[in-house]
Amino acid sequence: MASRRDGPEVRLRAMEEAVERIGTSSDEAAIWRELTGFLLRGPCGAAAVELTGGSPGGRSQPAGRVAAAGDTAGLLDAPGGAAAAAHVLAVPLTGRGEVYGRLLAARAGCALSADEAATVHFAARLACAHVGHARRLVATEKIPLDLQRALVAEPGRPHPNLEVASRYLPLGSRALVGGDWFETVRLHFGRTLLVVGDVMGHGLEAAVDMNAYRSVLREVASTDLAPHRVLRQLDALSAADDDRRPATCLIVRVDPARGTAAYASAGHLPPAVFTADRPGDLLDVPVGPPLGTGFGGYEAVALPFTADRTILLYTDGLVERRGEDIDTSLARLAALRMTAGCSVRDVVDAVCAGLDAEHAEDDVAVLAARLRIRPPLEGATG
Repeated sequence: MASRRDGPEVRLRAMEEAVERIGTSSDEAAIWRELTGFLLRGPCGAAAVELTGGSPGGRSQPAGRVAAAGDTAGLLDAPGGAAAAAHVLAVPLTGRGEVYGRLLAARAGCALSADEAATVHFAARLACAHVGHARRLVATEKIPLDLQRALVAEPGRPHPNLEVASRYLPLGSRALVGGDWFETVRLHFGRTLLVVGDVMGHGLEAAVDMNAYRSVLREVASTDLAPHRVLRQLDALSAADDDRRPATCLIVRVDPARGTAAYASAGHLPPAVFTADRPGDLLDVPVGPPLGTGFGGYEAVALPFTADRTILLYTDGLVERRGEDIDTSLARLAALRMTAGCSVRDVVDAVCAGLDAEHAEDDVAVLAARLRIRPPLEGATG
């Protein structure tokens, strides 16, 4: 587009350059910037993209000017003077029956030639085609993310004697979802089962398998088996399904009446316990193979669980960092301190902030629980 002469060869070279320079990214904002930048390198002294807004595909889009290049102040925006003398070409931005907005292409002095105007129109159509694809891609990627958010939005309701808080943080707004999940299940005699799991892999298949593990867990837990026997049943049932992905899982059965918690792990990272004004403790829980392998061999360990302690279950995205030894990652978690009087939700907030979970390299699921202390009845004597 270095030459402004008309002719089929010049137009063809301009179109070839447009194809190379516009649509190199699947990000809509970048595509509009590539469009205005391409026109500025060619026949235009200024170019701008103005969108009408709206919510195509359920996703809100910005309105107003979203990309600009060149002397827009002098050729497009200034009242009178240069703006009045500029030659402005307005091109509708549309795709598949949807109106995105308009493209303004301007030049001072002589108007755009027929071939130059044709190049502007071609570049606009090309950008619209890429934007349409980008918006459809966003809508497609949103399906598994919405599915997982719906599945792990809230765990089940524990007994009133237990205070519970949870957090689920997907890896970015457009990343493929993983199989992280958590659950609480009410058992007899005031006991509650706390569970966190992580299906291997990402994408819609991982989210579907995660839901399958969660559903089977509820069914098996209703039989009131010990935690290690729950894992044994989950492993056997999952191994019988050839299409089921392996998963790690950690189960804790909290018994407030006895002041104990029984732990069992299927290849999962150790739970942490926090008490006020001291570093956390990583519990030594026997670790069996991941679920779905069919190997079994799970064990349980019962440890004291008093009202001053908060149990924290989590998936590996909370602590693991690329290139870092896992012991270093876990030590960072254990070094966190909780202030006196903080709630269970405060503990979850402090852990996520202290480990910068918002910028983790994988999905993050966190489940925390503490015994709820009920005030004595009014007038009661001890």
